[in-house]
Amino acid sequence: MTYRPLSVPGAWEITPVQHGDPRGVFLEAFQGGPFAEAVGHRFDLQQANISVSAAGVLRGIHFADVPPGQAKYVTCPKGAVLDVVVDIRVGSPTFGAWDTVLLDDVDRRAIYLGEGLGHAFLSLEDDSTVMYLCSTGYSPGREHGIHPLDPEIGIDWPTQGRDGSPLTPQLSEKDLAAPTLAEARAAGLLPDHAAVQAYVAGLA
Repeated sequence: MTYRPLSVPGAWEITPVQHGDPRGVFLEAFQGGPFAEAVGHRFDLQQANISVSAAGVLRGIHFADVPPGQAKYVTCPKGAVLDVVVDIRVGSPTFGAWDTVLLDDVDRRAIYLGEGLGHAFLSLEDDSTVMYLCSTGYSPGREHGIHPLDPEIGIDWPTQGRDGSPLTPQLSEKDLAAPTLAEARAAGLLPDHAAVQAYVAGLA
């Protein structure tokens, strides 16, 4: 299993080693020791979520108040999604920057997003299944969103699915009503970079 830091600090792409034979494939999707060595602290699993999405479904950009935030270790066991991490930490040198990882049932990669980062993904195929390992449980009072089509962020979302068919983004009513990055910042909703760094340092 290899870890590649993404261009947004606090996020990693994880690529597992797959062992295949005529029966199928086996892989280790998560390893606690190597994770802690690469990231600098253990992953405290508190909740596991699964979502199933039609082609074109766009979920996010979601984030949680820090502390405690909600770190996520995300995989796609079936189908394909373009997973996106956004730096929404006010005061971060890379504030507003984003990076992507293709999660699918071929390379079976994962993405880890640390506390204080925004998360979104676009489903590239019907019935794409995403599993999230989360460091904290669901708490609606401290969870927020930013509109994933905010031109200030400018995420380059795919316009074609896995089979080459055109994609039309499908958003929930909640995500459609989400503020822009600038509006969320003005409303004081965004995590503070220094506070996030201090909290993460305490996890080591």
